[in-house]
This record gives sequence, C-alpha cells and structure tokens, in this order.
Amino acid sequence: MKKSATRIPAFRTGKTVILRPVIEEDVPLFFEWMNDPEVTQYMETHRPVTLPQEQAWFEKVSKLEQDSVTLAIVVKKTKACIGCISINKINSREGTAITGTVIGDKRAWGKGYGTEAKMLVLDHAFNDLNLRKIYSYVIGYNDRSLAYARRCGYVEEARIPNHFYRKGKYWEQIILAVYRETWETLVK
Repeated sequence: MKKSATRIPAFRTGKTVILRPVIEEDVPLFFEWMNDPEVTQYMETHRPVTLPQEQAWFEKVSKLEQDSVTLAIVVKKTKACIGCISINKINSREGTAITGTVIGDKRAWGKGYGTEAKMLVLDHAFNDLNLRKIYSYVIGYNDRSLAYARRCGYVEEARIPNHFYRKGKYWEQIILAVYRETWETLVK
C-alpha cells in the first residue's frame, strides 16, 4: 500500500479509514488498478485504460459536479490510498443516488475498509445531501460486494438476468437499495 504524498484534509473519518478528495497523486494508483483484471472483474469497466484516460477521469471528478461525489479511501493508520468510493447520479428531486466502491489495493480486501467507507459515504448522502434511498449494483458473482452491501443495510430490489458478460458467460445484475431509516437503525 503506497502512501499519498500530499496531505489533504479528511472529508469523513472513521475508526480505520478516512474519506478525502481524490488528488492528482492518486492517478497512478487508479491507473494501475483499472488495468488489473482481478480488480476490474467486478466493475462495468473491462477494457484497458491509458494514463491519459485516467488523468481525464481525474479532471472530471475534480470539477464541482451537482450529481456526483468521488472520494479516496485512505487507511487511517498507514495513510495509504486503497481505493475510491462515489455517490453518482444524485437526484435531489427524487432523493436517490447510486454508490460505487473500488478497493484497488488487493492487500486491503476482506479487512472491512469497504464497509466502513460505505457507512461514511452513506452518512454524507443521508445527512448532508438529504437523500432518502441509495442504490448499489452488484454483478452476480461478486459475493464479497453483496455481503458488505447487506452489512450496510442494503436489501435486494431486483435482478436483471444476463446483464454482464464476464468469464465466458452472462451474469445477472443485482440491484440493491438502502433507505435512510434502515441505515439510521444500523448506525444506532
């Protein structure tokens, strides 16, 4: 796990992770992760990404957008950036959005960092953005993502058969959602 060179103030702080803005020094890490098939097998992205493409992504998420928030996930103890989490397609009128998480540093998998990061970003979604329902989409074979979403209060709302083509066959998309009231109960 590489340390981030620049000290950036924390946006949200948990017991083991910090959520902070994505910085330019993170781009090489994201570039590496977005080209690792073991990481991207769980994502919609499945093509190689060039460094200029990753830089363009950074430029896009660095702009003040009304419909998305993207944050780096940093291990509190080591200050290492291990991934990112986002709130996308924020719909203030309906009170909904979609979250997405990537833990790119495989050494950080299975340690609870994603769960804590999700709970922190849900705090922002519900208590700052005043949203009422947050979706998350999971590819059918991503048991780890499904389990951590459930730990954060998400419940299954639908399954779309044959949605993703991976590993030589089609997989379903599982649509999960958590409501503010369910999340608040978990936090208490």
